[in-house]
Amino acid sequence: MPESLFQPEDKYMTMLPEAKLYIDGVIRRASGDKTYDNTGPWTGEVVGKAADASREDVDAAIAAARRAFDRTNWSTSHAMRFELMKKYRDLLYANRQKLVDISRYEAGAAIGAAARAQVDGALFGMDGLLECFPLVKWEEDRGIRRDYGFDTARIVTHEAVGVVGAITPWNVPLYVNIGKVVAALLAGCTVVLKPAPDTPLMGTYMGELAAEAGLPPGVLNVVTSADPAMAGEMLVTDPRVDLISFTGSTAVGRRVMEKGAATLKRVFLELGGKSANIILDDAPNFAQTVMGGMVVFHAGQGCAYPTRLLVPKSRYEEAVKALEMGYAGFASKWGEIDEPTCIMGPVISRRQMDRVMSYIEIGKQEGARLLAGGKVRTDKGGGFFVEPTCFVDVRNDMRIAREEIFGPVLVVIPYEDDEDAIRIANDSEYGLGGAIFSGDKERAIRMAKRIRTGSISVNGGVSITGDLPFGGYKSSGIGREWGREGIEEFLETKAIGIRA
Repeated sequence: MPESLFQPEDKYMTMLPEAKLYIDGVIRRASGDKTYDNTGPWTGEVVGKAADASREDVDAAIAAARRAFDRTNWSTSHAMRFELMKKYRDLLYANRQKLVDISRYEAGAAIGAAARAQVDGALFGMDGLLECFPLVKWEEDRGIRRDYGFDTARIVTHEAVGVVGAITPWNVPLYVNIGKVVAALLAGCTVVLKPAPDTPLMGTYMGELAAEAGLPPGVLNVVTSADPAMAGEMLVTDPRVDLISFTGSTAVGRRVMEKGAATLKRVFLELGGKSANIILDDAPNFAQTVMGGMVVFHAGQGCAYPTRLLVPKSRYEEAVKALEMGYAGFASKWGEIDEPTCIMGPVISRRQMDRVMSYIEIGKQEGARLLAGGKVRTDKGGGFFVEPTCFVDVRNDMRIAREEIFGPVLVVIPYEDDEDAIRIANDSEYGLGGAIFSGDKERAIRMAKRIRTGSISVNGGVSITGDLPFGGYKSSGIGREWGREGIEEFLETKAIGIRA
C-alpha cells in the first residue's frame, strides 16, 4: 500500500502537514510566517496549520503566472504540456493514499466517500481530460473564399486565454481542483489556484506534486488564506488575470460576475443545485430504487446531488414506507471514521452544521413531515454530525424544496403524471443535475430531454465523468467543465485571412 501521509495516534486525533504556498515554483510559507488553524470536521479540533497568504503573496502568485504565460513557451508547446501533465497524473496516482488521508481528515470524508468521489473520481476524471486532449483542434483550415474580387485563404486558430484564477470549494476539493487546474493547464493557460479556507492542504499538496512533476515555475501557483474573500477578489479584479473559473454558491457566483465585469473578464461559474430524482411508476424494484434516493453520501455535500425525490402519487405511500425502512436501516451505518464501507461522515464545519439545522427547522415550520433524522448527533463526537434527514409531504413551493441546503436532507414531493413531474423538476431556479428511473427506457429518455439541467442520469447511468462536459442551466452556472468542452473553455478563437 502507498505510504500514508501520517500515522495518527488514534483514529480521530492526528495532525496533518502544514499547508504551504506554492508560488513561482517555490514551496514556501506566507509572508511573516502567518498561519491559520485547519479544523477537522470529525472532531472540531485543529488538525493542522495552513499558510495565511497576504495580499503581497497573492500579488506575487498573479505576477508569476503572468510571466510564465507571457515569457515562456508553455502555451504553444502542446506536446511538452501533454507529457508533463501525464507525469503529473502518474504522481497523483502514486500518492493516492496521501490524498485519501487528506480528504478524510480535512474534508471530513468517510472512507467510502474518500476512496470514491473524493479521490478516485478525481483521478479518473484527470484520465478523462488527458484522453480528450488529442481531440482539441488547435488550427482549422476554413478554405479559400472569394470576396471583393480576390481570394483569401482562411485559418482559424485556438489558443490559450492566458492567466486563470481558479477558486474552488471545500466539498470535493481534489475533484474540483483537478477539473479546473488540469483543463486550464492542458489548454496552455497558467493558473493561480485559491482553495477554500476549510480545505487548504489538498490544493497545496497538488502544488508540491506539480513541482515534483517538473512543471515550469509560475505555471501553477497555489495560495491559501483564512479570509474567504480577499484572495478571490484580488484574482477577480486584477487585469493581469484573464479568466476566472469559480465553483461555489450562486450568491458568491453573482458577486464574482459583478466584480469581474470591470475588467471584462471571462467568467465560468459552476454553482448551486436543487436537482430532482424522478421515480416513475413503472420503475423496476420500486422500493429499492426509492431507497437509493436517500441523501447520505458525503453528508449530501454535493452540488449536483438530487435532493428532491419526486414519486408518483399512485405509489406515494409505498415510497414513504420504503424510505422509512431505508433510513431506519441506515441509522447505525454512518459517522464511523475507520469503517471502510462508511459513506457518510460529518459536514465540513460548525457554520455548515448550523446552516443545515436552520433548514431543518424551516422545514418543520413550513408543515413538512419529518420522517427521519433532524438532529445534531453529539454522541458521535465533537465534530459536526447531522443525522440523515428526510421530509415527506413536501410542496415544491416550500423553501426546503427550493433552496440549496448542502447537507444530508432529502425532500419528497408527490406528482400526478409525467407532465407534472417535468413541471416540478423544472420549477427551480437551478438546473445542474438530475435522475430518472423507469422500466421504459425510451419514456425516461424523452423526459430527460425536457428537464432543464446540464446533466441527467437515466436508470442509474453515469452522466458526470471526466470525458463529459459538466455544468448548469439557469442559476446553476455558466460554461462547462471536464471533457473536451472543458478544455476548450480556456481557449480563445482567432481568424486569420491570407490573401491568396
